[in-house]
Amino acid sequence: MEGSDFPRKAKMAISILLIVSGFAMYWAWGLIYGSWNIFEREFIGVYKIVVVLIVLGVLGLLLYRK
Repeated sequence: MEGSDFPRKAKMAISILLIVSGFAMYWAWGLIYGSWNIFEREFIGVYKIVVVLIVLGVLGLLLYRK
């Protein structure tokens, strides 16, 4: 069926968007605040968000691959 492939592609696109947004947030935060170490105490909250975005994106890709 032609239309049945659309939800899988949409979910994979969302997963890729999560991964890209995680890396973009890491890159932007590092440029703005000069912090590239994800283990610094003062910025650990932001990097927790980055890790969650990337992990959810990777899990989504793993779940919806053929």
